[in-house]
Parts: sequence; structure tokens; C-alpha cells
Amino acid sequence: MTDQFRRLIDLENRLNNLKGYLDLDAKQKAIADIQEQMAGAGFWDNQENANRTMQELKNLKNIVGPFSDCLKRIGEAKEFAAMAQGDESMQGQIEEEIKALTVTIEHLELQAMLSGPFDANNALLSINAGAGGTESCDWASMLMRMYSRWADEKGYTCEVIDILHGDEAGIKNVTLRMAGDKAYGYLKSEKGVHRLVRISPFDANKRRHTSFASVEVIPEIEDDIQVEIDPGQLRIDVYRSSGPGGQGVNTTDSAVRITHLPTGIVVQCQNQRSQLQNKAQAMRVLRAKLYEIKASQHQERLNKEAGDKQKIEWGSQIRSYVLHPYLMVKDHRTGVETGNAPKVLDGDIDAFIEGYLRTKPEDRDKKR
Repeated sequence: MTDQFRRLIDLENRLNNLKGYLDLDAKQKAIADIQEQMAGAGFWDNQENANRTMQELKNLKNIVGPFSDCLKRIGEAKEFAAMAQGDESMQGQIEEEIKALTVTIEHLELQAMLSGPFDANNALLSINAGAGGTESCDWASMLMRMYSRWADEKGYTCEVIDILHGDEAGIKNVTLRMAGDKAYGYLKSEKGVHRLVRISPFDANKRRHTSFASVEVIPEIEDDIQVEIDPGQLRIDVYRSSGPGGQGVNTTDSAVRITHLPTGIVVQCQNQRSQLQNKAQAMRVLRAKLYEIKASQHQERLNKEAGDKQKIEWGSQIRSYVLHPYLMVKDHRTGVETGNAPKVLDGDIDAFIEGYLRTKPEDRDKKR
């Protein structure tokens, strides 16, 4: 048995082990059910529902298709490997195929780690500047740009739901809605305190400063999940949007702030022109936050899906970004690090996300 043949068998075993984790039988049945729905009369009458169903079909095929394709390619490569002894050209082609198959299988293994009930949901990501005034506000805006650029690369929609600008520069806090397949599954790894070390651009003496910002990530809850909200327990305030905006945004009381009196939760939305649209979006965020509390209180279900939930407090940073006296970004939970800090701040955070997903919760605790 050649080394290439042995490696192909190892890849085949990894792939077969994934079948149960990916629940492929259920996914294939779901694909068949959706295709049957599409063939039925009236499927396209509700365009919004049809689009949602089509996206679900695409997501299912993006897992089932590569799995079946990999299995077929491994079988073909094994046949060639059995005949390739002494043929350097064929061995070179097989080597390239092994590399390509390894990448695809690693991607499928990552998908298996994103199989929780909330992982496929959109994400609501909030960034809050820590103590430190303008320095921390600027750091919060850098994080906002980092996540926005990451979303663009993923093909996700990144929508600003609410933002409070800093007094001089940057932002005090912002809430982003990340819409795309498994947005929450990926971004749940970003929850925690992020620390920046750099020469301050706001310090005339060019001294080194350390800034902090906290990131909160919760899944956007679908409408079919019941969360009871008593309208009598809500205080709804309307106000004029602040910060940059187009005509009509900053000239009417269209922004909405909703306070849930029993819990003290406050949510805001000011990105839409219409007060009704802002209220609807704010209610969606409130539902998501209340569901998080409900799930945590009863069975800690949300915490398990999000991994180990770290307290958001200064001094317990999950990741450090150092821009002086050297360049480095290091995740303290997983040990993943890179010297290319500018690339990370430009949205290249997949290595940190994947490192988190591939590290067991107990091992993250050991590295902290």
C-alpha cells in the first residue's frame, strides 16, 4: 500500500465519521421535501416565505453536495493511486487532489461544529467602548470596521441597528445585525473583551495606551419561537436620530428606544426612516435578548450553544491586538496568534474563529 493510498483511506474515514455529525440522511430528506414544496401550486405566492425556503435549500445542498462529491473523488483517486506506482506525473496529480480534498473535508468538519439549534441564525453583535474616553471609542470603531469587513468577505449583510458616536471620535456603542448562513455560529466566538495596545494617535506625547472594548453576540430569534412580551411592561420612547444620516433620518422623531421594565433591558433602533420600522427592529432585538435570559435561567441552553460564556469585565480579555512595540494578535483562549495585525483589523479573523470552534471548552479554560 502506497503512502498516497493510505492517506486517501484516512481521508475517507474522516469523511465517513462526519456523516452522523452532519446528519446527512435528515438533510437529504429535507432537500426532497423542499423540492416537493417547490413543485406544488402556490409556492411562489408568498415571495418572502419562498425566498427563505430557497435559502434553506441552498444551505442544505452546500453541505450534502460537497460530501457526496468528496466521497466520489476519493474513490477515483484511490483507483489512480493503485496504478500510479512509478508514474511521477500521475502521482503529482494525486498529491494535488489529496490537498484539495483535505481542504474540503476540513471545511465540512467545521460545518459539523456549527450544528447547534442557533448556529444557523443571523447574529446581533454589539460593541461597547470601555473606560478610556476617546481612545476606547476609537478602538470600538476599529472593531466595528473589522467585523463589517469580515461580513463583506463572507457575503453577509451587515446592518447598523443603533449607534452612539463618541464625543470627539469613534463610537461609544453600536449594534450590528449580521445576516447570513451560520452568522451566529461563527460570531459566537467573538463574545468577550478585546484589548488594544498602541501608540495613541490622540496623545501629543506619543505615549503607548491600552484600550478595551467588549463584544456581545446573541442569535436573532425566529418569529416562530414564542417569547411572551406584555405591552404593559414596555416603555417606548421616540427621539431624533443622531450622527450622520440622510435626508429625513435626522429631521424627524423616527428613532425608537424600548425599555423592558421587569428586566431593565433597553434596546434602540435608529437606522430606518420610519418609526414603525425602527420599532419592529427594536422589538426583534428585545425578543432575542429576552429569549437569551429565558434559556439561560431554565436550562442554560443558550450558553452551551455559545460555548463557555465569559463574563464581560475588564482584565478578562479574550484577545489582544498589539500594534506597538511589535505587531501581534493573540487569542488567549486558544493560543492562535499572528504577526499580521493590520490584516486582522481588516477583517481577516477566520483563523481565530476556527481555532475557537476546534478547541474544546475545557482546553480554552486551561489556556486563559
